[in-house]
Amino acid sequence: MRLTKSIAALATLIMAMMISLVLTGPAHAAGPAYVALGDSYSAGNRAGNYDSSSGDCHRSFSAYPYLWKNAHSPSSFSDTACSGAVTTDVLNNQLGPLNSSTGLVTITIGGNDAGFADVMTTCVTGSDSTCVNRVNTAENYARNTLPGRLDAVYNAISSRAPNAHVVVMGYPDMYTLNTFCIGMSATKHQKIDEAADVLDSVTATRAAAHGFSFGDVRSTFHGHELCSGDDYLHSLVISPSWESYHPTSTGHSSGYLPVLNNND
Repeated sequence: MRLTKSIAALATLIMAMMISLVLTGPAHAAGPAYVALGDSYSAGNRAGNYDSSSGDCHRSFSAYPYLWKNAHSPSSFSDTACSGAVTTDVLNNQLGPLNSSTGLVTITIGGNDAGFADVMTTCVTGSDSTCVNRVNTAENYARNTLPGRLDAVYNAISSRAPNAHVVVMGYPDMYTLNTFCIGMSATKHQKIDEAADVLDSVTATRAAAHGFSFGDVRSTFHGHELCSGDDYLHSLVISPSWESYHPTSTGHSSGYLPVLNNND
């Protein structure tokens, strides 16, 4: 009699567990603790849907770090990316959440160090030769000075988060070339894209030297640059001006997120 009751109780327990699995599905382990760092391309300028608590950092809930977080449910998530950030800002203000438990770090940084905003302003308002000269100055900076600044940031990340997989995200080309486009000249378009390629090349090289992955978004933005007719970027914005020349929400979801998913 006792054996029969025991078997019945066991059968009831097994049935309850099976019903629970059917209703709730199998348990999924949380993803790695994730920290997002970087500049406006990480923060999400122009993506809209801004986190009001982020103030002048203009962090967007539609930017790629939040999109990855929502899709993968990391065990913890911190976003310290900030509009206008340069490498020293990352070192001084953004590394606090990193620790030995951090499993994933993403970052875009270096564009502001090389003077991206001033390059665009100069090229929009100046002549072809003025634009070319300003871009040449930015390229020289990217090749000769930026590597040391990136090394300092990457060393600090490795020191604070030794177990993390680090994905350094790149920058897209800004313009589709050899197509009619109202605004700046073809010379300016080509020179600005050249600068983006130099910046990505330098960044990829330094990332590899530290054992980090490089997320090259030029492929996913290809055919969706400015002048493409299906732009993932926004050109000049009068107000607020800080949204100018940044990815749209589609640029983050269809340009940045797929590349991060392939490198996470």
